[in-house]
Amino acid sequence: MNQSSEECMKKISSVNLDKLIKDFSQIEKKMIEISGKNNILDIHLEKMNYLLKGMQTKEVSLKEECATLHNMIKGLQQTIEYQHNVKAENEQLKRNADLMKEKLKSHEQEYKNSIAKLMSEMKIKEEEHKIEIRKLCQDMQKKVQLNEEKNKELIEKKEVEISELNAKLRTQEKEKQNEIIKLELEFDAKLARVQTKPKSYPDSTVLPRSIYRRKLQHLQEEKNKEIAALRNTIHSLEQRLSAGKESHLKRKRF
Repeated sequence: MNQSSEECMKKISSVNLDKLIKDFSQIEKKMIEISGKNNILDIHLEKMNYLLKGMQTKEVSLKEECATLHNMIKGLQQTIEYQHNVKAENEQLKRNADLMKEKLKSHEQEYKNSIAKLMSEMKIKEEEHKIEIRKLCQDMQKKVQLNEEKNKELIEKKEVEISELNAKLRTQEKEKQNEIIKLELEFDAKLARVQTKPKSYPDSTVLPRSIYRRKLQHLQEEKNKEIAALRNTIHSLEQRLSAGKESHLKRKRF
């Protein structure tokens, strides 16, 4: 063991000192270079740390933006889904509207057919009504003609009755006048006979005169009543005749 160490020491001692110094200076240069490079590396490391912090900050911002975009995308997906549903509903509504249009067209056609049928029935009824009215008018015309003939006969009959009553009235008036004249003549004859008799009774002519006057007055009243009754009957018949003529004229106008 001691021998080996001694040999080693001999070897070391035998190393060239200049070379060692030269190597040491080179090592020192290398260390200086390495130190400079380390300083550069430290600067770069600081820059990298700064950039890293910036990147981390940007990463947080990007994550927030991503979350916002994700929410936006989710909202857009919901909107698209809603629009899709609305589109489906609109299509269904459109189909329903088309069906309603078809039903409406069908109902309109049925309504038109019903109207046409009703119009045809109305025309038929109108023709039937016209025929009935024409028949009624003909019947009414026949009845009016019959009534006119009856009224004409009745008017002629009434005119004959009025003419007969007027003749009767004239006859009665003539008879009344003749009877009055006869009574006056009889009275004058009686009065003359009385006046030719002796006047033993001064008031003997008063009684016949009063009796004659009462009889004459009674006769005049009776005749006047008969004449008044006949005139009333004639007046009534004339009114009825006038009313019948007016009714006849109205029927003619109708």
